[in-house]
Amino acid sequence: MPDCWRCHDADTVGIALIDLAAGNVVTVAGQRLSLQDAIPSGHKFALVDHSAGEPVVRYGEPIGRATASIVVGAHVHSHNLATALAGEQSYAASDLAPGEVMAKPLGQWLGYRRADGRYATRNEIWLLPTVGCVAPLVELVAREAQVRHAGKVDAIVGFGHPHGCSQLGDDLAGTRAVLAALCDNPNAGGVVLVGLGCESNQLDDLVALVPERSRLKLRVMRAQDPGDEMARAMAMVDELVEELAPLRRGPAPASALTVGLKCGGSDALSGLTANPMLGRLSDRVAASGGKLILTEIPEIFGAEDALLGRATSDRVFEAAGMLLNRFKRYFLDQGEPVSENPSPGNIAGGITTLEEKSLGAVQKAGKAPLADVIHYGGTASEPGVTLLEAPGNDAVSSTALAAAGATVILFTTGRGTPLGFPVPTVKVSSNTALALSKAGWIDFDAGCALADGAEAVSDRFSDYVLEVASGRMTAAERSGQRVISVWKRGVTL
Repeated sequence: MPDCWRCHDADTVGIALIDLAAGNVVTVAGQRLSLQDAIPSGHKFALVDHSAGEPVVRYGEPIGRATASIVVGAHVHSHNLATALAGEQSYAASDLAPGEVMAKPLGQWLGYRRADGRYATRNEIWLLPTVGCVAPLVELVAREAQVRHAGKVDAIVGFGHPHGCSQLGDDLAGTRAVLAALCDNPNAGGVVLVGLGCESNQLDDLVALVPERSRLKLRVMRAQDPGDEMARAMAMVDELVEELAPLRRGPAPASALTVGLKCGGSDALSGLTANPMLGRLSDRVAASGGKLILTEIPEIFGAEDALLGRATSDRVFEAAGMLLNRFKRYFLDQGEPVSENPSPGNIAGGITTLEEKSLGAVQKAGKAPLADVIHYGGTASEPGVTLLEAPGNDAVSSTALAAAGATVILFTTGRGTPLGFPVPTVKVSSNTALALSKAGWIDFDAGCALADGAEAVSDRFSDYVLEVASGRMTAAERSGQRVISVWKRGVTL
């Protein structure tokens, strides 16, 4: 494996792949230079001299401006590089070029065919509370039911959350919309919706938002109604198990896949190994006629051109630009700059500015066309990439991906996290050290691409994703670490 890397021919910085000492002589893309400073693994060093105010380039795009003079071989990080992002901006849809994705289609997988024609990667029963008051109840029932019916369905899971009461207006509507959309996910063969009875998020209003195709799989109860609420909920689960247990997997086309794309706890190698690998998988999904969902809108700031230029129409382009500016206004209205990112973990891993983080992050979507834009709680319906309104927070955005119809989530990380979400969540490490140290968290090591080659590792990853879609359990599934999180945006009464 090389000790350093340049991502693009136009880059003015190189990336250390191991810890490098001051005075080390390194060769980057044929350029031989002496390091002026110690460069931690994943961090940047200058390939050319930069004057204060000049752009620093990575991935072939500016990632900010030098705040001081930087000489060749010097460490480039937060002490001498800063974002150039400001606020809202105008987007002009004059150069749309979605193009045709030139990638090998994926093969078949084994899935559960639902009555509405969609395919699921899991045959599960989900218990969802309308309100936080009954969240512990649904989790307790699910745990007991999982033991009681072990092996009859893929899993029985209770997803608690603290919301559904003391909410108003659009904030309440958002909670209701995302819960209704979760009920519609194909992986939930049956859903037990449990309300308290007096909450703002009333059961009848929530059920009315569930798409017609998913109404028959619902079982609904109010805990305040007379009788033993535990026994009533368990009886509903029993009924669903009897209905779902006979189902078996069968051949499913790659066009039936809906893949959520996510990164969290990124490091400087995320944009070099793991995210480009997801991008190649995304191209294969798109070439197969499948759906991809991209979210984390604040982590597109600074990389808009790399995504919006692939819009399939002026309508999609304009909707994407409006969504980006609406999110920027969301930050500005709270008195926060739009560039209040990367996180402390990202910075420790070598990412300096939001532009750098975003340019690495959008690679998850490959070169697939941007086909649609949907609101939080909406459902992806178009082949290609759908841009979904949701923040960068891991749990909130991953829940939104599942609500939008993702039946598998691909989650890249350079720092590591054990958390999983409603649908199978494949954790992909950007570096081999993380994969080795956290084998109970990580499902696939993309760091080996530096030694084995990107194409070979991408082929292995494509096979692995089809295995997960066909029933192979992820680390988060094995450990039972599966949660939802609702995006809370309004006042609390």
